Parts: sequence; structure tokens; C-alpha cells
Amino acid sequence: MRRSHTVLLLVLLMLSLSTKAIYGLDRVRVGLSALSPTNWAVWVAEEKGFFKKHGIEPQVIFIGGGSARGVNALVAKDVQFMVIGGVGVISAALRGADVVMIASNVNVSTQRLISRPDIKSPEDLRGKRVGVVSFGGNTYSVLLMVLKKWSMRPDELVILQVGPSLTMVISLDKGWIDAAVLTSPADFMAEEKGNRVLADLADMKVYSLQSTITTTRDYLRGNEDVATRFLKGYAEGIAYIKKNKGPSLDTLRKKLRMDPGQEKYLEKTYALYSSKYLDKVPYVSIRGVKTLLESLEGENPKAKNADPEGFVDSRIVRAIENSGFFTKLYE
Repeated sequence: MRRSHTVLLLVLLMLSLSTKAIYGLDRVRVGLSALSPTNWAVWVAEEKGFFKKHGIEPQVIFIGGGSARGVNALVAKDVQFMVIGGVGVISAALRGADVVMIASNVNVSTQRLISRPDIKSPEDLRGKRVGVVSFGGNTYSVLLMVLKKWSMRPDELVILQVGPSLTMVISLDKGWIDAAVLTSPADFMAEEKGNRVLADLADMKVYSLQSTITTTRDYLRGNEDVATRFLKGYAEGIAYIKKNKGPSLDTLRKKLRMDPGQEKYLEKTYALYSSKYLDKVPYVSIRGVKTLLESLEGENPKAKNADPEGFVDSRIVRAIENSGFFTKLYE
């Protein structure tokens, strides 16, 4: 019986090795914490074959449920990489989780705080219901940053966990919430319905980490070459978006399941991401880490004295940059 078990293990190992030998691909699971344009580069790299070009066979999985579930999936080794907002990663690392950000292609806040028409100023928000995707996630941390700039406290509002941006647009329409922190293209949809833009985070120059590539230090120690090739495919996805509007919009339309009548919202989203949001060289912004640490000081005292560099490993992006790879993508 023991011999049969050993033979079976050897057969499985040989099959695994032969698959790698034939196709030359390393299989990795990539988790998405939300369905939004911040995943765009990963979607394009998967669809256009850029990951496979660099020897990576990705299985892209929507995990949802906010940053906490994404971090849990990483730590449990259910996925090797997460596309996730920086605040959840930093918060988990402060609590001792083995997570590290190795890249980020959106280092400014892309959200806008949209309110019902009768709310005309920050003062009008006091006591009102404000929707976020999830507590502890990107939209929640962004709301805290805005309130800090306005010298307001979170307990002066009723903050509700509503779910995805499109769900929040419906909630605004129904009067279930009075304002919401929205990403594109949902913010454009809400604005067209007559709602008011109370705050544009990009204009307020709120630096954040909207879309990081995060892994664990344990995985990185034994798989730096895989991570390097994964980031090269990811970078090609970014470059493709910037240079190929039509096909890139096709990918986003399909992934977000947008109706033909919503094309104008996608056009606006492309204009913002291609020119304003997506960084050609995906370094994790240390300035963004500092901003997020400041936003977490109220819930975790460790955030105040934490070293921003300790949450980031930029060695791979730096090595790729030094090789001239990023420059060649835009020649």
C-alpha cells in the first residue's frame, strides 16, 4: 500500500514537471479585492498574453469582501499575489501579518465623494449617512483622510458599509444614503443623475495606494524570479492601456459588465487612468504609505512610529527599471 502511494506521488510529480517543461509556465493565483478599473493592468496582461510571454500562467480570482479577505487569502497561501489597496495591507502588517507591497500602479486617490444635491458643503454632512465599500478598505480610508482635511471626526457621520460603487449609486438614488465615496465609472454615473461632487480626491492631492501588488515575504524569498516575471507582464499591461484605447476599453467593458449605453462613462474613465492615474514605473509610493499610516493612527498606535519603508520591497521594480525594460515599453 505504501509502495502504491509512493508511485502515485512520483507520477504526479512527473506530470507536474512535464507540464512545466512543455509549456514553460509557472502557475500563480492572483486575487482581486474589488471589481474596479484599478485591476485594469492585470486584466489586460491576462487577456493579451503578457503574463504568458514572461512564463507566467495566471489564475485571476475575484475574492471581494474588502481588504481583510484579500490579506487572509495571501497569508493562507490561497493566492500568491493580491491586487489590493494599500491601507488593508499596512493595517494587517501592523498586526503582524506577513505581507509586503512590491508594486503599485495607482498612487493617488481616484475616488470622489458624491452627495445628494441638497448637501452643498462639508458642514451639511454632519449626521448624514455616508457609504463606503467596506470598513478598513480604500474607500473608508479615503473618507477618513477627507474628514481630517475638513477638521471633522468620523463619529460626526453615520458611515455605512454598502458594497461596490454601483450598489452605492443605487443607494443614493433610493435615498438610503446621503453621500458615497465612489470610483470611476460609478462616480460619473452618480454625477449625471444630479448628485453633487463634494470632494475630488485627486484635486485635493490626497496620496494613497489604490492598487498595489502585494505578496508575502515568505513567498518572495523562494520565488523572486516568478515575481519579477509577473511584474514584467503587469508592466506590459499598463503600457498597453496607455497606447491602445479601443482594445483596453473592450477589456474594461467586459470585466465591469457595462451596458452599451454607459460607453461615455468608460471613455471618461480611460481619459483619467491613461493620463492621470496609471504610473509607467510601478513603484510603491512611500508618500502614499506615510499618508495611510497617518490615517491609521487612530485605530492602531503602532502606526505613528512605523517606518514606511518597512511595508515595501522595491528591489524587483528597481532591478527591472535598471535593466531598461520600462523605457523600452514606451519607445
